[in-house]
Amino acid sequence: MSIRTIRIGTRGSPLALWQANFIADRLRWHGAAVELQIIQTKGDRVQDVPLAQLGGDGLFTKAIQDSVLEGQSDIAVHSLKDLPTLPVRGLTLAAVPPRGPVGDALISNKFKRFDDLPKGARVASGSQRRKAMLLHRRPDLQLEDLRGNIETRLRKLTEQNLDAIILAEAGLVRLELTNCITEILNPDWMVPAVGQGALGLECRSDDSEMLQLLRHISDPPTFAAVSAERSFLLAMGGGCQIPLGANAVVAGHRLRLRGVLLSADGRERRDATEEGPVAEATDVGKRLAERIRALAV
Repeated sequence: MSIRTIRIGTRGSPLALWQANFIADRLRWHGAAVELQIIQTKGDRVQDVPLAQLGGDGLFTKAIQDSVLEGQSDIAVHSLKDLPTLPVRGLTLAAVPPRGPVGDALISNKFKRFDDLPKGARVASGSQRRKAMLLHRRPDLQLEDLRGNIETRLRKLTEQNLDAIILAEAGLVRLELTNCITEILNPDWMVPAVGQGALGLECRSDDSEMLQLLRHISDPPTFAAVSAERSFLLAMGGGCQIPLGANAVVAGHRLRLRGVLLSADGRERRDATEEGPVAEATDVGKRLAERIRALAV
Protein backbone atom coordinates (compact mmCIF):
# COMPACT_ATOMS: atom_id res chain seq x y z
CA MET A 1 0.00 0.00 0.00
CA SER A 2 1.41 3.38 -0.97
CA ILE A 3 0.68 5.99 1.66
CA ARG A 4 1.59 9.58 2.39
CA THR A 5 4.32 10.71 4.75
CA ILE A 6 3.01 10.24 8.28
CA ARG A 7 3.49 13.13 10.68
CA ILE A 8 3.77 12.04 14.31
CA GLY A 9 2.92 14.61 16.96
CA THR A 10 4.96 14.21 20.12
CA ARG A 11 6.31 16.05 23.14
CA GLY A 12 9.98 16.96 23.03
CA SER A 13 11.34 15.26 26.15
CA PRO A 14 13.90 12.48 25.69
CA LEU A 15 11.36 9.87 26.77
CA ALA A 16 8.63 11.23 24.47
CA LEU A 17 11.06 11.25 21.56
CA TRP A 18 12.10 7.67 22.32
CA GLN A 19 8.44 6.66 22.25
CA ALA A 20 7.73 8.53 19.02
CA ASN A 21 10.79 7.03 17.33
CA PHE A 22 9.78 3.58 18.57
CA ILE A 23 6.47 4.00 16.75
CA ALA A 24 8.12 5.60 13.72
CA ASP A 25 10.40 2.58 13.30
CA ARG A 26 7.44 0.21 13.33
CA LEU A 27 5.57 2.27 10.79
CA ARG A 28 8.63 2.27 8.54
CA TRP A 29 8.68 -1.53 8.75
CA HIS A 30 5.28 -1.35 7.04
CA GLY A 31 6.67 0.83 4.26
CA ALA A 32 5.63 4.24 5.58
CA ALA A 33 7.65 7.45 5.42
CA VAL A 34 7.57 9.19 8.82
CA GLU A 35 8.53 12.54 10.28
CA LEU A 36 8.25 13.82 13.86
CA GLN A 37 6.59 17.07 14.88
CA ILE A 38 7.56 18.28 18.36
CA ILE A 39 4.72 20.01 20.20
CA GLN A 40 4.95 21.77 23.55
CA THR A 41 2.09 21.05 25.94
CA LYS A 42 0.83 23.03 28.91
CA GLY A 43 2.43 20.51 31.24
CA ASP A 44 5.77 21.17 29.53
CA ARG A 45 5.47 24.95 29.69
CA VAL A 46 4.48 25.22 33.37
CA GLN A 47 7.15 23.48 35.43
CA ASP A 48 6.99 25.38 38.72
CA VAL A 49 3.46 24.34 39.76
CA PRO A 50 2.48 20.91 41.14
CA LEU A 51 0.38 18.93 38.67
CA ALA A 52 -2.49 18.71 41.16
CA GLN A 53 -2.65 22.52 41.25
CA LEU A 54 -2.55 22.99 37.48
CA GLY A 55 -5.94 21.33 37.30
CA GLY A 56 -7.71 19.63 34.46
CA ASP A 57 -6.84 16.58 32.38
CA GLY A 58 -4.88 16.66 29.17
CA LEU A 59 -1.96 18.72 30.45
CA PHE A 60 0.45 16.60 28.40
CA THR A 61 -1.90 15.58 25.60
CA LYS A 62 -4.34 18.31 24.51
CA ALA A 63 -1.92 20.34 22.37
CA ILE A 64 -0.89 17.19 20.50
CA GLN A 65 -4.51 16.13 20.04
CA ASP A 66 -5.33 19.59 18.69
CA SER A 67 -2.50 19.23 16.19
CA VAL A 68 -4.05 16.01 14.87
CA LEU A 69 -7.56 17.46 14.76
CA GLU A 70 -6.30 20.51 12.84
CA GLY A 71 -4.50 18.32 10.31
CA GLN A 72 -0.98 19.39 11.29
CA SER A 73 -0.16 15.87 12.53
CA ASP A 74 -1.55 12.50 11.50
CA ILE A 75 -0.84 10.53 14.67
CA ALA A 76 -0.47 11.49 18.32
CA VAL A 77 1.82 9.33 20.44
CA HIS A 78 1.06 9.51 24.17
CA SER A 79 2.19 7.89 27.35
CA LEU A 80 -1.17 6.23 27.89
CA LYS A 81 -1.27 7.06 31.61
CA ASP A 82 -1.35 10.77 30.57
CA LEU A 83 -4.27 10.36 28.16
CA PRO A 84 -7.66 11.39 29.62
CA THR A 85 -10.29 8.66 29.65
CA LEU A 86 -12.96 10.87 28.12
CA PRO A 87 -12.67 10.57 24.33
CA VAL A 88 -12.14 13.65 22.19
CA ARG A 89 -14.65 14.07 19.42
CA GLY A 90 -13.02 13.39 16.06
CA LEU A 91 -10.19 11.29 17.50
CA THR A 92 -9.85 7.53 17.96
CA LEU A 93 -7.47 5.60 20.19
CA ALA A 94 -6.42 3.43 17.26
CA ALA A 95 -3.53 1.38 18.62
CA VAL A 96 -1.75 0.31 21.78
CA PRO A 97 1.57 -1.48 21.11
CA PRO A 98 2.93 -4.18 23.44
CA ARG A 99 3.28 -2.85 26.95
CA GLY A 100 6.54 -2.12 28.75
CA PRO A 101 7.18 -2.65 32.49
CA VAL A 102 4.35 -1.41 34.70
CA GLY A 103 6.25 -1.01 37.99
CA ASP A 104 7.26 2.00 40.07
CA ALA A 105 10.94 2.38 40.89
CA LEU A 106 12.51 3.71 44.07
CA ILE A 107 15.68 5.68 43.38
CA SER A 108 17.93 6.65 46.28
CA ASN A 109 21.56 7.66 46.71
CA LYS A 110 21.45 6.83 50.40
CA PHE A 111 19.41 3.69 51.01
CA LYS A 112 19.21 0.25 49.39
CA ARG A 113 15.52 -0.50 49.94
CA PHE A 114 12.28 1.31 50.65
CA ASP A 115 12.11 -0.41 54.03
CA ASP A 116 15.49 1.14 54.89
CA LEU A 117 14.14 4.69 54.70
CA PRO A 118 14.33 6.28 58.18
CA LYS A 119 11.42 7.92 59.94
CA GLY A 120 10.62 11.27 58.36
CA ALA A 121 12.58 10.55 55.19
CA ARG A 122 12.08 13.05 52.35
CA VAL A 123 10.59 11.30 49.32
CA ALA A 124 9.52 13.16 46.17
CA SER A 125 6.97 12.36 43.48
CA GLY A 126 4.66 14.31 41.20
CA SER A 127 1.92 11.66 41.39
CA GLN A 128 -1.07 11.85 43.73
CA ARG A 129 -1.41 8.07 43.39
CA ARG A 130 2.14 7.42 44.50
CA LYS A 131 1.93 9.89 47.36
CA ALA A 132 -1.26 8.32 48.72
CA MET A 133 0.18 4.82 48.49
CA LEU A 134 3.42 5.91 50.15
CA LEU A 135 1.51 7.52 53.02
CA HIS A 136 -0.71 4.47 53.43
CA ARG A 137 2.37 2.33 53.99
CA ARG A 138 4.55 4.94 55.71
CA PRO A 139 2.57 7.88 57.16
CA ASP A 140 5.79 9.21 58.72
CA LEU A 141 7.35 10.13 55.37
CA GLN A 142 7.79 13.76 54.33
CA LEU A 143 6.49 13.88 50.76
CA GLU A 144 7.58 16.59 48.36
CA ASP A 145 6.48 17.45 44.84
CA LEU A 146 8.66 16.60 41.86
CA ARG A 147 8.30 17.94 38.31
CA GLY A 148 10.32 17.76 35.10
CA ASN A 149 11.50 15.09 32.72
CA ILE A 150 13.31 12.00 33.97
CA GLU A 151 16.77 13.54 33.75
CA THR A 152 15.62 16.64 35.65
CA ARG A 153 14.06 14.52 38.40
CA LEU A 154 17.20 12.44 38.77
CA ARG A 155 19.25 15.62 39.07
CA LYS A 156 16.90 17.01 41.74
CA LEU A 157 17.43 13.86 43.82
CA THR A 158 21.01 15.03 44.40
CA GLU A 159 20.57 18.81 44.20
CA GLN A 160 17.78 18.86 46.79
CA ASN A 161 19.42 16.18 48.96
CA LEU A 162 16.29 14.04 48.83
CA ASP A 163 16.27 10.63 50.46
CA ALA A 164 14.46 9.06 47.50
CA ILE A 165 12.29 9.71 44.46
CA ILE A 166 9.75 7.47 42.70
CA LEU A 167 9.70 7.11 38.91
CA ALA A 168 8.01 4.76 36.45
CA GLU A 169 10.14 1.75 35.65
CA ALA A 170 9.18 1.85 31.95
CA GLY A 171 10.73 5.26 31.31
CA LEU A 172 13.98 4.27 32.97
CA VAL A 173 14.14 1.08 30.92
CA ARG A 174 13.44 2.91 27.66
CA LEU A 175 16.14 5.53 28.33
CA GLU A 176 18.62 2.86 29.47
CA LEU A 177 18.78 4.31 32.99
CA THR A 178 18.08 1.09 34.88
CA ASN A 179 21.42 1.47 36.68
CA CYS A 180 19.72 4.26 38.67
CA ILE A 181 17.03 1.94 40.04
CA THR A 182 17.40 1.08 43.72
CA GLU A 183 14.32 -1.12 44.00
CA ILE A 184 11.14 -1.94 42.08
CA LEU A 185 8.40 -1.35 44.62
CA ASN A 186 6.11 -4.25 45.42
CA PRO A 187 2.97 -3.89 43.23
CA ASP A 188 0.90 -5.42 46.04
CA TRP A 189 0.99 -2.02 47.76
CA MET A 190 2.33 0.32 45.04
CA VAL A 191 -0.32 -0.49 42.43
CA PRO A 192 0.55 0.93 38.97
CA ALA A 193 -1.21 3.84 37.34
CA VAL A 194 -3.90 3.17 34.75
CA GLY A 195 -2.10 2.60 31.45
CA GLN A 196 1.37 2.70 33.01
CA GLY A 197 4.05 1.32 30.70
CA ALA A 198 1.78 1.52 27.64
CA LEU A 199 1.68 3.88 24.67
CA GLY A 200 -1.51 5.19 23.12
CA LEU A 201 -1.75 6.15 19.44
CA GLU A 202 -4.54 8.47 18.35
CA CYS A 203 -5.57 9.50 14.85
CA ARG A 204 -8.55 11.22 13.29
CA SER A 205 -11.64 9.05 13.38
CA ASP A 206 -12.29 9.60 9.67
CA ASP A 207 -8.71 8.79 8.58
CA SER A 208 -9.32 5.25 7.35
CA GLU A 209 -5.77 4.96 5.97
CA MET A 210 -4.22 5.62 9.40
CA LEU A 211 -6.75 3.44 11.21
CA GLN A 212 -5.88 0.52 8.95
CA LEU A 213 -2.12 1.04 9.25
CA LEU A 214 -2.14 1.43 13.04
CA ARG A 215 -3.98 -1.85 13.48
CA HIS A 216 -0.81 -3.58 12.29
CA ILE A 217 1.25 -2.29 15.23
CA SER A 218 -1.38 -2.67 17.94
CA ASP A 219 -1.25 -5.53 20.46
CA PRO A 220 -4.74 -6.91 21.20
CA PRO A 221 -3.98 -8.29 24.71
CA THR A 222 -2.40 -4.98 25.76
CA PHE A 223 -5.29 -3.03 24.21
CA ALA A 224 -7.78 -5.15 26.17
CA ALA A 225 -5.84 -4.73 29.42
CA VAL A 226 -5.61 -0.95 29.21
CA SER A 227 -9.23 -0.71 28.04
CA ALA A 228 -10.31 -2.42 31.26
CA GLU A 229 -8.11 -0.11 33.34
CA ARG A 230 -9.30 3.04 31.58
CA SER A 231 -12.93 1.93 31.85
CA PHE A 232 -12.43 1.52 35.60
CA LEU A 233 -10.89 4.99 35.90
CA LEU A 234 -13.64 6.58 33.81
CA ALA A 235 -16.32 4.97 35.98
CA MET A 236 -14.54 6.26 39.09
CA GLY A 237 -14.57 9.84 37.84
CA GLY A 238 -12.02 9.85 35.05
CA GLY A 239 -9.42 12.26 36.41
CA CYS A 240 -5.71 11.45 36.23
CA GLN A 241 -5.20 13.11 39.64
CA ILE A 242 -7.41 10.61 41.49
CA PRO A 243 -5.29 8.56 43.98
CA LEU A 244 -6.16 5.38 42.13
CA GLY A 245 -4.20 2.45 40.73
CA ALA A 246 -5.16 -0.44 38.46
CA ASN A 247 -3.51 -3.31 36.68
CA ALA A 248 -5.10 -5.77 34.25
CA VAL A 249 -3.54 -9.09 33.26
CA VAL A 250 -4.71 -11.05 30.21
CA ALA A 251 -4.38 -14.84 30.15
CA GLY A 252 -5.83 -16.44 27.05
CA HIS A 253 -9.41 -15.26 26.68
CA ARG A 254 -9.72 -14.10 30.31
CA LEU A 255 -8.84 -10.82 31.93
CA ARG A 256 -8.22 -10.11 35.62
CA LEU A 257 -8.32 -6.50 36.81
CA ARG A 258 -7.19 -5.23 40.18
CA GLY A 259 -8.04 -1.74 41.34
CA VAL A 260 -7.19 0.39 44.37
CA LEU A 261 -8.67 3.71 45.50
CA LEU A 262 -7.15 5.75 48.32
CA SER A 263 -7.83 8.98 50.13
CA ALA A 264 -5.27 11.70 49.44
CA ASP A 265 -3.73 11.28 52.88
CA GLY A 266 -3.42 7.53 52.42
CA ARG A 267 -5.47 6.67 55.49
CA GLU A 268 -8.33 5.05 53.61
CA ARG A 269 -7.83 2.37 50.99
CA ARG A 270 -10.26 0.23 48.98
CA ASP A 271 -8.87 -2.75 47.08
CA ALA A 272 -10.76 -5.20 44.86
CA THR A 273 -10.47 -7.41 41.79
CA GLU A 274 -12.83 -8.36 38.96
CA GLU A 275 -12.55 -10.89 36.15
CA GLY A 276 -14.22 -11.58 32.84
CA PRO A 277 -13.76 -12.37 29.15
CA VAL A 278 -11.23 -10.29 27.24
CA ALA A 279 -14.00 -9.34 24.83
CA GLU A 280 -15.80 -7.63 27.74
CA ALA A 281 -12.81 -5.63 28.99
CA THR A 282 -14.66 -2.35 29.43
CA ASP A 283 -17.48 -4.09 31.30
CA VAL A 284 -14.92 -5.64 33.67
CA GLY A 285 -13.67 -2.13 34.43
CA LYS A 286 -17.17 -0.85 35.11
CA ARG A 287 -17.95 -3.78 37.43
CA LEU A 288 -14.75 -3.20 39.36
CA ALA A 289 -15.71 0.43 39.89
CA GLU A 290 -19.06 -0.68 41.28
CA ARG A 291 -17.30 -3.12 43.60
CA ILE A 292 -14.84 -0.47 44.84
CA ARG A 293 -17.62 2.05 45.47
CA ALA A 294 -19.60 -0.54 47.41
CA LEU A 295 -16.78 -1.25 49.86
CA ALA A 296 -17.17 0.18 53.33
CA VAL A 297 -14.46 2.62 54.34
